[in-house]
Amino acid sequence: MTRATVLGAGLAGCEAAWQLALRGVPVRLVDMKPDGKTPAHHADGFAELVCSNSLRSDRLTNASGLLKEEMRRSGSLILAAADASRVPAGGALAVDRDRFSGLITQAVRQHPLIEVVCREADGLPEPPAIVATGPLTAGKLAEAIRDRFQTLNFYDAAAPIVTLESVDMARVFRASRYGRGDDYLNCPMTEAEYDAFYEALVSAETAPIHGFEERAVFEGCMPVESMARRGRLSLAYGPLKPVGLRDPQTGRRPFAVAQLRQDNAAGTLYNLVGFQTRLTFPAQRRVFGLIPGLEHAEFARYGVMHRNTFLASPGVLSARYEVIGCEGLFFAGQITGVEGYVESAASGLCAGVHLARALKGLPPLVFPTLTALGALARHISTPNPDFQPMNVSFGLIDGLQEKIRDKAKRYEAVSARALDALDALNLREGVMA
Repeated sequence: MTRATVLGAGLAGCEAAWQLALRGVPVRLVDMKPDGKTPAHHADGFAELVCSNSLRSDRLTNASGLLKEEMRRSGSLILAAADASRVPAGGALAVDRDRFSGLITQAVRQHPLIEVVCREADGLPEPPAIVATGPLTAGKLAEAIRDRFQTLNFYDAAAPIVTLESVDMARVFRASRYGRGDDYLNCPMTEAEYDAFYEALVSAETAPIHGFEERAVFEGCMPVESMARRGRLSLAYGPLKPVGLRDPQTGRRPFAVAQLRQDNAAGTLYNLVGFQTRLTFPAQRRVFGLIPGLEHAEFARYGVMHRNTFLASPGVLSARYEVIGCEGLFFAGQITGVEGYVESAASGLCAGVHLARALKGLPPLVFPTLTALGALARHISTPNPDFQPMNVSFGLIDGLQEKIRDKAKRYEAVSARALDALDALNLREGVMA
């Protein structure tokens, strides 16, 4: 059997390598870790979560939840590790990031058909291959991609993490929105406290980033200070919205609420939900210390911002994530223009399945566009002069012919139809017992 090369051991690369190996295809997985790291990476393990520890909603009334269930049914390594490392997060799937990475690293390194090579890729590989080096692709490989394909840039940001023991629990309360458990720490703000925080935030010093443009920030990872500059109440209607929450000390809904989500299984670390930022580290200590309960917060990690790179994929990649006109060369992950942890892994799953089937002489597989997997593939391959990275959404998935006014019931019907269509595919064809 011909050996395939996978560049990059992030979420997409690990998933792609796993899908190839499941189907009996030998894989050489090339990654710079542990000897080298990008500016956004800190740990030695594969599939490192560099921003939030949340993989977003796990409900079938949410497109992200549908995508996860489709991946579970497709034998996803990433979802198996996420389910095994889950931490409380209400209706979302959040993970202990160290355990998550550890489980994936162990599975990949121990698979007999996967050879791990520690080095930095110095150019585009010869087919059969999958390039999954992520949005921080740099060096000679980035030059090779730029020389051959048009690339676009945007900027991404990560939220800070604080220690639980440094949070003033007398000033916060545990709850999830609408009474769905008590998985979040909530820092309630009065209008005066919110205004003081807002004024400090919009006037705080930001870290200089070479070539940074405000308009190039991806909407889904907008720094909190950039969002605040849109207007005084932009945060109160955004990441600090108090809907579905009631302060037990007052019995009323606060004016605004900053939420903290558990970041590790031990429950000793919490991240500030929606607080991606490019503030300087001293500014983060000062400004975020104005949030009730965080006056003496100790930061286990400060928020950071980095450049992301993605292909102008329409016209470059097919719906199979294969380079048009170059049989056997695939791309996967955020570099394709999918946005988000789960979406990146999903693209790796699809690329791995497609390449394995091609190498084994099986007929091409088509993920229907009424599934989340197929809808994402259509997004990155359909001509669009204003192409931008996208999270999965029901707006990308084929609509229902019947009219269902109730949104939750409509989304449940879309999900049920998608899962029926996925189950009808012969995904297990070629998978080793």
